Amino acid sequence: MLTTSTVARAGLDAIALKPAECDVSTAEALPVETIAIDYEGRDHLPARETLTSLSSDANVLVTTPIRADGFDPLGDDSLSSELPDAVGRVLVAGHPAYLSEEERERAVAPRLGAALETAPDAWVGTESVERIAMATGATQYDLLSRATHRELRGLRSAGFDGEIAVYAPTVLTDDDDRVLEAVGEYISRRRPVAQALPDQAATDASATGRAREILLEAAGDYALAGTSEDVRAQTDALREAGATTVVGYPAQGLEPFLA
Repeated sequence: MLTTSTVARAGLDAIALKPAECDVSTAEALPVETIAIDYEGRDHLPARETLTSLSSDANVLVTTPIRADGFDPLGDDSLSSELPDAVGRVLVAGHPAYLSEEERERAVAPRLGAALETAPDAWVGTESVERIAMATGATQYDLLSRATHRELRGLRSAGFDGEIAVYAPTVLTDDDDRVLEAVGEYISRRRPVAQALPDQAATDASATGRAREILLEAAGDYALAGTSEDVRAQTDALREAGATTVVGYPAQGLEPFLA
């Protein structure tokens, strides 16, 4: 990793990209060793040639929902077989928004076990399947929440010595309006925040009063936000609690991460 880069100053070990939002090939300019590509449906799966090019200079991980046709190790795994050999995987149950009704009914545990047999170095996304993910012993891929620090310390105290990666939307600014524009809507969907927000409250920079206070406070629980130095303090705290890798999703776009 380039020690003078914005990414390094912020203490990020990896960058996560959403292919529906950006051309993932531009990530070749990112000064980072690991690139994780989120799954946003089959239509947004990057081309094999793009993944091959990215993996020539970085460790590339592609999120694959094991209940979805194309990635189902107990059924249609045609998309898995098309991934370049150099590309790793993040195994997830799959967000219901990207699954058909039939796919949502498929059992996770046997598919996760079967997928790890062919991709033993894969990370495992813990969202909604925490116990199953932990049982695999694979790298745990957690979504940052207000409970993350406590859970990390608890796992380490209990003797868990495996790898734990933490994923967080990241905003490299201390401007409150820009923070809310980037992550306000995302934060508002987290259950404790949604329950606390007034009905019909704005969640972007136009938020005012109590809603604005709740959203900005929650930004510290569910996102990494602030100057590079501020974010570095947050990533250092995560590693001190027990995280081994911190993955930032550029919620305001890639440009601030390319410097």
